[in-house]
Amino acid sequence: MLILCSALFPTLSHADDGGLIASIEASHKFSKKLSAGLETEFRSRNNFRTADRVSIGGDVSYKVLPWLKASAGYTLLIDNNREKLTYQDDGVSYNNWRPSYWGLRHRFNVSLTASYKIQRVELSLRERWQYTYRHSKVIDNFDFDEGEWEDYEVKGKGKNVLRSRLQAEWDIPKCKFDPFANVEFHTTRDLEKTRFIVGVSHSLKKKHNFKLYYRCQLSGSSDEPNNHMLGMGYTYKF
Repeated sequence: MLILCSALFPTLSHADDGGLIASIEASHKFSKKLSAGLETEFRSRNNFRTADRVSIGGDVSYKVLPWLKASAGYTLLIDNNREKLTYQDDGVSYNNWRPSYWGLRHRFNVSLTASYKIQRVELSLRERWQYTYRHSKVIDNFDFDEGEWEDYEVKGKGKNVLRSRLQAEWDIPKCKFDPFANVEFHTTRDLEKTRFIVGVSHSLKKKHNFKLYYRCQLSGSSDEPNNHMLGMGYTYKF
């Protein structure tokens, strides 16, 4: 883990945004193979100053084999989309300004997770197909040439993403905290983004689980900045 973090430091210095991820989840195990969960999440950006997203979703998972789990889920996303400023051909004069606005997205996913335990280290590989649909919406747009506000339609759009995640979890004897680390690749036609996470989790009376982690996201597009995220989550199992 230390080697991975050290290798990342030169790249992290170019990250230009940061925020918080906070989540609350409830899960229930119906049998040894079947379980379900419901989660709500809040995210911020702009170095913790601006609300970025609120979401609520649920999933169902089934243990196909002792080492293989299948799952499917849905999430409703309420996004605070970033403002957008465009320039004239001279690169200096303003062209249009679109303020930030809130919009809806629907997200569906199906996953397969394979896991293997080596002594006290559990390795897992998750392959997830994700489809997200963005609703169309008419928003305000300021045209600097005309010097007035005008309506602008953000058209509805669907997007498919393949998310591949490799994770390691450690069960350290006589330690109340379980470290974990993972790397995840988001791929469309090209590699869209890469996420690195390191953190710890703590279980209390087998019903309460707390986790604290750090996430670095490296973007493959100039439209989305790299960022550092501090994450915290709570799960209640009943």
